[in-house]
Amino acid sequence: MWIERKVLAQEIPAVAGMDTRQLCELLASLGFPVDGVVQREGTEVLDVDITANRGDVMSHRGAAREISAKLGQPLAPIPAAGQPEGPPVVPVRLESPACPVYSTAVLELGRGETPQGIQAFLSALEASAKKLPAVDASNELLHRYGHPTHAFDADRIKGAVTVRWAEAGESVVTLDGVARSLTAQDLVIADESGPIALAGVMGGDSTKVTEATTRVLLESAYFDAKTVRAMARRHSLHTDASHRFGRGADRAMPRVARDLLVDRLQTWCGAKLVGAWTAGSEGLASPAVVLEERLMNRVAGEPVPLAEAAEAFQRLGCAVEAAGDHLKVVPPSWRHDLSIAEDLAEEVLRLRGYERIPSVLPPLEGPPEPLSPLYLQRQRVSRRLAHLGFHQTVTYGFISPEADAAFSAPGNEPGGRTLANPLGQEYSVMRGSLLPSLRAAAEQNLRQGAREVRLFELAPTYASGPKGPVEQYALGVVWGGIRGGEDYLSPARAVVEADLGGVAQALGLESLPQVRPLGEGLFAFEVPVTALPQPTTRIIPAFRPFSRFPVVERDLSLLVDLGQSHAVLAQAMKAALPADALQDLRCVDVFRHKSLPEGRQAWLMRLRFQAERTLVGEEVDGWMASALAAAESLGARLRA
Repeated sequence: MWIERKVLAQEIPAVAGMDTRQLCELLASLGFPVDGVVQREGTEVLDVDITANRGDVMSHRGAAREISAKLGQPLAPIPAAGQPEGPPVVPVRLESPACPVYSTAVLELGRGETPQGIQAFLSALEASAKKLPAVDASNELLHRYGHPTHAFDADRIKGAVTVRWAEAGESVVTLDGVARSLTAQDLVIADESGPIALAGVMGGDSTKVTEATTRVLLESAYFDAKTVRAMARRHSLHTDASHRFGRGADRAMPRVARDLLVDRLQTWCGAKLVGAWTAGSEGLASPAVVLEERLMNRVAGEPVPLAEAAEAFQRLGCAVEAAGDHLKVVPPSWRHDLSIAEDLAEEVLRLRGYERIPSVLPPLEGPPEPLSPLYLQRQRVSRRLAHLGFHQTVTYGFISPEADAAFSAPGNEPGGRTLANPLGQEYSVMRGSLLPSLRAAAEQNLRQGAREVRLFELAPTYASGPKGPVEQYALGVVWGGIRGGEDYLSPARAVVEADLGGVAQALGLESLPQVRPLGEGLFAFEVPVTALPQPTTRIIPAFRPFSRFPVVERDLSLLVDLGQSHAVLAQAMKAALPADALQDLRCVDVFRHKSLPEGRQAWLMRLRFQAERTLVGEEVDGWMASALAAAESLGARLRA
């Protein structure tokens, strides 16, 4: 959120004597780090990071309150005087508990425009002025005091104004020009013609203020936070107003904000007040929260006098009553986040300064528990795949219904895995398979120019059950692209399904899982972790130091049967050779042609020897003879 220094200093004069660095460090110590400082409209503007639970700080007044509590310095008084209220000029009916109070006024606008200083203030906050006093005053109040207001063209309103739930089939064209279909969960401002605004989110196009507007009806209300958040998400309409109402507005501000708005219009353009009135009431004070001394000391890690804690709460605007070994604290109307004793203890520590919290190691109550066998199994599998050249990835556990339908197992319907309040449609289903997310990650790597992609993920998947989603860990592996080609011994070729069969064999799977083509040359398989064997010995061979003596390579060109197994032949040849000298044995070329004897093919077997000494030709020749004899025992013959 943008905070303009000059306006902040108007709210708390103590800031005027600080340099920018001191102010940034002060805000950071309160839990609101400053992400950057820029120069706009001849003044410094701070980009302050506000946490989602502190909607009360999303204004200059809110930031000033925090600084005031930290420094113990007074705030500037709010200048508006209370407007006298009378009978309603336009009837207002509140038909939903989501709007308990609606404060309003009707004014006849005079001539005049938004002051240059206000236009510069809005521009500095990246909120361009509309040069319509009623609109600009509402925006200025929102950024300065944090309470959203709205101005309707009073002459376009038909009959009474009602705050109610929308009816199915109704629609409203909002200020952005979009026609929005409404549901029974939408809270609307309506007149006799139908909805004219989405409450707490955005006004309607049919009653917007224009240059031709001569009378305005002001709206300053309180709307339920959950209702506004759900509406903004449902309509993908996130506005300055919905951000503040959705985090919890101040129930005591509607009349004050209305009076401030009236005062500005009277000052800026000579507006004449026709009438001001309020429907509903602000409601009761926040419930009291009890903070016990022992809880305060436990959270702080050291004794904190209750008198010091009470003084901190008073600076925060709380009502405090001391009673023996505890405090009874009533949070102010703008602090919705203070609801349990731990919240209160954290506030005391925040104002005291986090640097004062002592560094103490927690006591050890017993020996550490052994690691779970399932965790150790997943760790071994991850290491094995990493040694095979695969990269572990972590993806979201939520996916779209379309992606889920393409890969979830038969019978695993998404109904039991669909979130009631998702971040968006693309994250609305708890995944039944790892493959949709792995495919997306692999395709992204290929688009970025990766020559070969090897990815795996070990993470939970979910099945629909009678009592909700059932979690089980699964392993997903995807491989694609072009492998080899780094040297003449391994020519480049595309990854094929059989390559994943080798991976499954290396993991110790008894049978090859179903390998699925994912498109773009990608292949994948997925198995439950419970299907993987639990090795009792090392599955990664011990490291053998590299020899400093030269390598000797020899080739054998063999004629073998078309049905000959490479694994069987290689195993027989290896058994006839010294294990400490044989570095590698592989088939590097296969030749099939009509010139060869019928039913035969030619394999070029390459053997590599190395030892901790210099090898001589005679002993290598003997080893080659032994390897040939082993091959001949299986029907192979030396090719002429």
